[in-house]
Amino acid sequence: MFTRKDLMKLLAPLIVEQILAVLVGMVDVMMVAAVGEAAVSGVSLVDSISVLIIQILAALATGGAVVSAQYLGKKQSENACRAAGQLVGVTTILSLIVTMAALIGNRHLLGIVFGKVETAVMNDAVIYFGITALSYPFIAVYNSCAALFRSMGNSRISMVISIVMNTINVAGNAVCIFGLHMGVAGVAYPTLAGRMVAAVLMVYLIQKPDNIIRINRLSELRPNFHMIRNILSIGIPNGLESGMFQFGKIALQSLVSSLGTAAIASYAVASNLVTLLYLPGNAIGLGLITIVGQCVGAGETGQAKQYTRQLTGINYAILIVLCTVMIVFGGPLVGIYRLSTEASAISRQMITAHSIAMVAWPLAFTIPYTLRASLDAKFTMAVSVFSMWVFRIAFAYLFVRIFHLGVMGVWYGMFIDWIFRAAVFSLRFHGLEKRAVSVS
Repeated sequence: MFTRKDLMKLLAPLIVEQILAVLVGMVDVMMVAAVGEAAVSGVSLVDSISVLIIQILAALATGGAVVSAQYLGKKQSENACRAAGQLVGVTTILSLIVTMAALIGNRHLLGIVFGKVETAVMNDAVIYFGITALSYPFIAVYNSCAALFRSMGNSRISMVISIVMNTINVAGNAVCIFGLHMGVAGVAYPTLAGRMVAAVLMVYLIQKPDNIIRINRLSELRPNFHMIRNILSIGIPNGLESGMFQFGKIALQSLVSSLGTAAIASYAVASNLVTLLYLPGNAIGLGLITIVGQCVGAGETGQAKQYTRQLTGINYAILIVLCTVMIVFGGPLVGIYRLSTEASAISRQMITAHSIAMVAWPLAFTIPYTLRASLDAKFTMAVSVFSMWVFRIAFAYLFVRIFHLGVMGVWYGMFIDWIFRAAVFSLRFHGLEKRAVSVS
């Protein structure tokens, strides 16, 4: 169903978009640092909440993309368009509710989540939260439309709009922080502006008549509970999985923070650098939503398995190169962050161990995209939540508190989590033909 050219056309922009998001995040941190430590801390606190919210909204968008892709596989373009309208409607309403809660609760909500923090940090967090919360509906619309374009096999649109959005963000930060000296507000307003522009462009483009999936009129946003149920059957488990994953990361960060400055710094730097290893797999996973969704919709589960194996193999080929670079050049890369001798040594050790353990990552995190696109999202959620808390977090506390392995104990718990997921998801994938379900 997909030629090699089709696969490249779908996957290449997704990889570029993933890389862009990480690089812009790094640049943002550097610019915020110019405002002061209170601003960095305030923005960091709010971002931990925003990431959770955006991940849940993106998970709902994935549900809509699966449903639309399966309808395309069934050659039911009208139903695909109806599903598109329901997706945009549901995510917009949900994001508006979240925005209202953030605006009304603001300082109180931050106090509940983070407890007592320095007054300067809380003041900056309140300003940043109040402004960026206004962007949630816009990022929800952007993510929904981007998912719909991907379900059509067109990931170039989301890449181009992402470039526009992030350019506005970075350029706006430079002007507002260094030119207008607006403080933390100078970080927040460009984020809002970039997401607003991205949403407007996406809404305009999704209405184009040459799109197989499009939103023709406002009446398509009127609730269709059958469509909404199909979308939420994937979106809710996916959202819960993403949410639990984020909560788990916060729990591990709390554990690391008890190990001292060197451990905190080495963990932060290693985590930042190894993020680059995940980018190809995440991009391939997003592509699999489209590929497998259309194959399952067309009743071609054999092809769905074939494409999954092929793309997982490509993921491994890319990882061999990236992990080799990480191991060989780990020292110079860590040196960029100017850590202490102790922290640098720990960080290099963490990067080397992580690069070797990546042998399990594609099976643990790429294959679940195929299962979700086959309407098996509840299973992936159950396994992921169980493995996160029982293996990654419980073993991390065991290795750190009982066996006193230091920050490497957190890494070892994560590797056990990966191995368990890889084994379970591989077995589930093996029986895909028996379990794959198409939307009705």
